[in-house]
Amino acid sequence: MSACKTLVRTSLSSISSSLRASGPPIPLLHSPSLRFSPPLSPNQGLRLASHNVPSRPYASISTEAADFTDEAQSTDSTLEPPENPTQDTVEQLLKQKNDVGRLMKMERSPESAHQRGGRWFPYLDKFSCGEDAYLNSAEVLEALDPYILDVRKERFRRVVKNRSYSVCLVVEGLGDFGNVSAAFRSADALGFQSVHVLSCDSSKRYRDNRHVSMGAEKWLDIELWDSTPECFEVLKSRGYRIATTHVGMDAVSVYDMDWSCPTAIVVGNENRGISDEALDLSDLHCSIPMKGMVDSFNVSVAAGILMHHAVCDRTSRLGCHGDLTFEESQILLAEFSLRHSKSSMSIAHEYAKRRAAVLTPRI
Repeated sequence: MSACKTLVRTSLSSISSSLRASGPPIPLLHSPSLRFSPPLSPNQGLRLASHNVPSRPYASISTEAADFTDEAQSTDSTLEPPENPTQDTVEQLLKQKNDVGRLMKMERSPESAHQRGGRWFPYLDKFSCGEDAYLNSAEVLEALDPYILDVRKERFRRVVKNRSYSVCLVVEGLGDFGNVSAAFRSADALGFQSVHVLSCDSSKRYRDNRHVSMGAEKWLDIELWDSTPECFEVLKSRGYRIATTHVGMDAVSVYDMDWSCPTAIVVGNENRGISDEALDLSDLHCSIPMKGMVDSFNVSVAAGILMHHAVCDRTSRLGCHGDLTFEESQILLAEFSLRHSKSSMSIAHEYAKRRAAVLTPRI
């Protein structure tokens, strides 16, 4: 037994020595083998190109670990340290409109131009780098390509493929940020990109709910509103019908609705439910049929059920929930890449400077 232990220790020591002798490990964010490349046509999709990176067995990681590499520490000086997990909680974000607005990186379409050909999409194919310098989505993807792991890029593609703006979630007057966080998490998981928050009570203090949302707010388009009429007016101008959840004689079962129509689902306060003002301004009232003694769900549970049924109904009618065009998909892919890391913005800016220097003619 003693000889066996000695043999094991010797073997492990030899392996460790050979790894050190072969050189330092490749930083995880700088070992890509796939690239974001601008597609030649919608049929070709996002082309993947190989880099000639030396293969090192100890630099490989599992898919599960790779999904969270944007939170990992990198030794490269161009990448900033990971975000502090105690910052950017849902409560903090919802107290300040500017905090939510800074999550969105690509230029937003002017409100008057939101509807293009019967579809609403919020972004222009333009990222501002300051001083009248802009990058389009293809250039953003090219700039950030070397700094994002292959598995992460592939996950971005899968998520964008299943994203839609055709149905959005509106939460009105929720007081518990835990419920808001849970609703955000469900929206992200089910492929809803647009979420609207109406008048949360920011005077209350709640525990940190980042563990409830699991960071979903980072990948959603969140819009804050101070008044119900303003929110509903804008949503209707974007082509949405407003469906408020309400238990009443005029309520339509969610199972009888056609969710292929652009719809804004509105859920209300934990205790009071939907406000009378929202009920009056909405286009229809809907409800989830109840089979038990109680006549209501927890608000975050109700939001999850509504969104899940909407996805199922749209998949049944349209073949899938995700409905972004090729151009919209590429823009959202660039948006996700910019949100990937705190250093993404500075990397894109440096790329724009180098590109401008190359294009500037010498006298």
